[in-house]
Amino acid sequence: MPHYRGRVPSTSVPERFRPLLDATAELAERFRQADRTLYLVGGSVRDALFPTGAAADPDFDLTTDARPDEIERLVRGWADDVWTQGARFGTIGCRRGGQLFEITTHRAEVYVPDSRKPEVTFGDDIELDLSRRDFTINALALRLPDMELVDPFGGLADLASGRLRTPLDPEISFGDDPLRMLRAARFMARFALKPDPALESAVEAMHERLSIVSRERIRDELDKIMVLDTPSEALWFVVRTGLAADFLPELPGLALEQDPIHRHKDVLAHTLAVVDKTSADRLLRLAALFHDVGKPRTRAITDGGVSFHHHEVVGARMTRTRMEALRYSAGDVDTVVRLVELHLRFHTYRLGWTDKAVRRYVRDAGDHLERLNELTRCDCTTRNASKARALARRMDELEARITELGEEEELRRLRPDLTGNQVMELLEVGPGPVVGRALAFLMELRLDEGPLGQEEAGRRLLEWWRAEG
Repeated sequence: MPHYRGRVPSTSVPERFRPLLDATAELAERFRQADRTLYLVGGSVRDALFPTGAAADPDFDLTTDARPDEIERLVRGWADDVWTQGARFGTIGCRRGGQLFEITTHRAEVYVPDSRKPEVTFGDDIELDLSRRDFTINALALRLPDMELVDPFGGLADLASGRLRTPLDPEISFGDDPLRMLRAARFMARFALKPDPALESAVEAMHERLSIVSRERIRDELDKIMVLDTPSEALWFVVRTGLAADFLPELPGLALEQDPIHRHKDVLAHTLAVVDKTSADRLLRLAALFHDVGKPRTRAITDGGVSFHHHEVVGARMTRTRMEALRYSAGDVDTVVRLVELHLRFHTYRLGWTDKAVRRYVRDAGDHLERLNELTRCDCTTRNASKARALARRMDELEARITELGEEEELRRLRPDLTGNQVMELLEVGPGPVVGRALAFLMELRLDEGPLGQEEAGRRLLEWWRAEG
């Protein structure tokens, strides 16, 4: 087993280590005076020792041989705020200035069968603590304040060689916390690492263990994947290992069997290409991930070829069901479902759009217009350069028309020219379905003809009312 302990000379500390030393110097001194050890662990150490260009962890994780109650005593009076919600798991959190610290007693977390709650055992040994970390690249520690590096499992070598391993056998690591199987996908994509064969085999054998992890933790890990530079690298891993079947079964479901006569795109490959093309906007990326999930259920093979009629409608329903199962907020669900539902709307533009159609497109998209337009552009993954140019040209034309109309009127705030109260006063009616029908009539006028003004809208409403008579 690789093993390294070495001291970074304080007289020649690399510049990238300065933020670590400056932020932790006072805290380290408090623990030293209490005759307690304190180590920096996790992302801040990894990123300082091996800069990759990825965003550094903004907060500091530390571990110590002090127990939680002693940690709390040591940070009280130094930190501006202290919180103890994680004390039963060994963690005390605190804030000083704008910097956050999480200080955890040396520990091991072990999941028991069919339980979502880890059992925690406190310890005194840094190397035992590091052995229970998720991956060797995170099983690194810097002792403070003397900057002794502890790397008992070869994490730096794995980073340098582009390999992802677990400190102990992967079956033990994933048994401790099955979410690590999904986290492996994220670290592979973030740091361009290849999984150790034993790691990948363990995920294939153990993926069903993910079922004991809370949906909220899985959702949060998925969100982190979706904002990586190339999420597809992680998503391919969760598909080929079977892991996706346990939290996102719609994804492997996109690997439709190819029909030898009526050839069609590989929907899974297309979907992941669209995800990568979109900007790193979490909700936009989720919409890209779900935009074609309705295709397997709507696929029809006829003499004319393969069709997926109304897959956007079916897909929107499936998206809502899956996102709610993953405990996404109502706002997140509504945004992504709306984008999935509307992602084909643009393609009717080839038939020519009236001003009314443009206004309706903008109104229906609402606050999601920019995301919808980007999703539409990125949905074109054809290798046919002529088709790609034609789609881009039509999209440019539509956006130009939206801008032109928007200069004349507030498209995103389309409302009838009269309010409900004005309708009731003009028609001399009370609240009820008549007012709803009247407002719908006025809205159609607004979409067809643009703003009419209150006087003209009132005149047209009275004509409509007499005709309704």
